[in-house]
Amino acid sequence: MKNPTYFKYLNYEKIISDYPIGDSYEKFLQNTSADQIRSLQEKRFLNLIKRGWEIPFYQRLWGNAGIEKGDIKSLDDSPKIPSYSKADLMKSIEEHPPFGDFHGMESFSKDDRPPVVFHTTSGTTGTPQNLFFGPISRELQNVMLARAYHIQGIGPDDIVHSVYGHGMINGGHYVRETFIHYSPALFLSAGTGNETRSVQQVHNMARFGATVIVGFADYIVKLAQVAREEGLVPGKDIPVRMIIGHMGRENRDAISELWGGAEVFDLYGVGDTGIVAFEAQDRQGMYVHEDAFLLELVDPESGHIVEEGKEGNMVVSVLFKDDIYPVIRFDTNDVTSIDTQKSQIGYNVKRITGFLGRSDNMVKLRGINLYPIAIGAIANEHVAATGEYICKAYRDSNGRDEMLIMIEVNSNENSEGKIKKEIAHMLQSRLGIAIGVELVSKGATADLTQIDTRQKAIRLIDERF
Repeated sequence: MKNPTYFKYLNYEKIISDYPIGDSYEKFLQNTSADQIRSLQEKRFLNLIKRGWEIPFYQRLWGNAGIEKGDIKSLDDSPKIPSYSKADLMKSIEEHPPFGDFHGMESFSKDDRPPVVFHTTSGTTGTPQNLFFGPISRELQNVMLARAYHIQGIGPDDIVHSVYGHGMINGGHYVRETFIHYSPALFLSAGTGNETRSVQQVHNMARFGATVIVGFADYIVKLAQVAREEGLVPGKDIPVRMIIGHMGRENRDAISELWGGAEVFDLYGVGDTGIVAFEAQDRQGMYVHEDAFLLELVDPESGHIVEEGKEGNMVVSVLFKDDIYPVIRFDTNDVTSIDTQKSQIGYNVKRITGFLGRSDNMVKLRGINLYPIAIGAIANEHVAATGEYICKAYRDSNGRDEMLIMIEVNSNENSEGKIKKEIAHMLQSRLGIAIGVELVSKGATADLTQIDTRQKAIRLIDERF
């Protein structure tokens, strides 16, 4: 059959045999040794390298580094391969418009090319980037997320309210596919506040009895505030018991309290990779899907692998993505470290400590590395803070780099001076450097962060350049 359709390409039984889900995956985590996982990674990695040599982007990237076919013989050779980032993909798109030359579609004949799923990133760090998936890699990306949701406790009695964005953005679509293909829960696909108004969302959640919210922490916090403004009590009128999403450095206890004591679980992944790591019931860092990903941490300046326990950029190879747009040593620019303590629940895979910030969003002041999300997390510990903020990096009249946080607070004129002083002290004592503080009223940062219209809010405005 010429140009087989999406589902013709799939063998469901093989997918879940190669990459188990549900209870079978939990048994895999507990019963598979590090050596067995390494062996799986080795086989899948070398198959990925073979596919990479068929694609112009990798031919050019690896050739420029002096790598030839046959040089990469094992996982131990991975650090020899140059990593790449979004900037390299955007350059490929610019030189080979409109799709770039990293997807590998041209390596198939017109009659044999598999169906291609095309989306973009949200564009939080710049122009949205093209994303491509073949049927198998798309379904396996969904499987990775389904694994996490199962272990975190989503089941057939749950009604899941999703605030991930749609349109060209990948997030909302692939989360929806995960639920309808691999979860017994009932799924409500609300999207961002730009797709379904926040007021309508909270009333829908109350009406349908939402028990789980999935999405980015920023907007989940906002929805709790909107619910209260509408006279709805989170945890009572909206029976949410669990929140799962990209928490970053947000105050989990504060989010849980806003939603009536709901459990909060973290996930890590980007559009190119899907969910790489997830938090489990032990809350002991995030477990990496090591049968599906090779995760390396590198120094952002030298590109060298960092010592275990040290912070570094996450460089990811997606071991199952060998059809359309193979992902081989993609530098996410997201910073983490490896948790070296033994798992309390007996999972035999690596754990990361969580998303600590972006190296390309890092601002260096007087020798100290500052991440906007870390600054926001500290400032929002103050009782007057609403949770919304934006950081600004700028140069003063003497040419010195400075940082300011605009933070929304509930206050009156008589208390503002005290609140500002207290937040400034909290920041200086925790960060070791003075950060400017500007208090603003509720909703004043919304136009800058675009919290109501974006899947991920903007947290840094860099005015230095």
